[in-house]
Amino acid sequence: MNSDSESLQNQLFRWLLAETALTSDDTSVECKENNGVENLTAKATDLNSREQQLEWTPQTFQLGEIPTVQERFQAVLKRRLQIQIQNHPPLFPWETQVKEYPDYADNPSVSLVPAWGWAQAQASLNLPIDLPERVFRQLLEKCQALVTSSLPLGAKLVQAVESLFPNDPHTINDLAGLVLRTPYRSAASSLEVIPNLDSDYSELQPRQQMAVSLLAAKQLLDNLTLPISATNPVIERQWFTSAGAIALKVEYQSQGSLSQLCIRGNLPTKGSLKVVGNGTQAMAQSSAPGSLSLEITDNANASQPRQPYTLEVNLTEIDEKPLTFLILPTL
Repeated sequence: MNSDSESLQNQLFRWLLAETALTSDDTSVECKENNGVENLTAKATDLNSREQQLEWTPQTFQLGEIPTVQERFQAVLKRRLQIQIQNHPPLFPWETQVKEYPDYADNPSVSLVPAWGWAQAQASLNLPIDLPERVFRQLLEKCQALVTSSLPLGAKLVQAVESLFPNDPHTINDLAGLVLRTPYRSAASSLEVIPNLDSDYSELQPRQQMAVSLLAAKQLLDNLTLPISATNPVIERQWFTSAGAIALKVEYQSQGSLSQLCIRGNLPTKGSLKVVGNGTQAMAQSSAPGSLSLEITDNANASQPRQPYTLEVNLTEIDEKPLTFLILPTL
């Protein structure tokens, strides 16, 4: 039995080998025959079908091919954007056509506008809340123009503030009278100007904004006025700027019909002092930070009222109008 089984297995194995060899020969013969026109036709048909598939159906890619396609797409998109920008350059909002600008400015006037030099002066005011720079600047400019005026203080306050609140002159007049009649703390308390010291100027009610602006205008006019007399012969002022502090000292000396005015200033930068009044004027300049001084002699009769003087302080590094003070001598 065993020999018969082994013989049967050997025969089956040889038969399988022979069958495999025959299949291989048939396949090779068929391939040789297809190397002719039939094989070319099959290839052409396969190529056409692939082209139609690419044309009508989305192309699929293997995972490794996607980054390459993305890089190609991004490169093409970047190139088209560059061409479009070159042909149609973008414009600034203020431009209507393409303009050429220099790489640097030869004229200093084209440079950036510096910060307002007198803004630091607000630090010397005793206010319950800070004013916006726009409001403080407008108040200071008004007070500079009004400090040499002969108007009463109440009228000066109204004129200094009315341009900020043009639609309510009656309330401004009432509040100006209250600011003049009462000290600062009493005025602020009675008006309930600032219920919350952490609030902003823009968050206040119009009446509260008027009150704070009137308080600031009064203090500005007081700081810009230098009253001197025989009983109060020396007065000093300090004014803060973006370049540093200005220190002023005015001394009044009187002997009989003669009086002498001595002004000394300590400037943070190079600048000048100029005094004009009573038909005379004097000026002192410096080419470096430091002290300046000038004197004016008044020959007026002692029984006559003394004429006021204007003192202009100019700092070279602050491209603004000179700061104007009123020197007010009294008997």
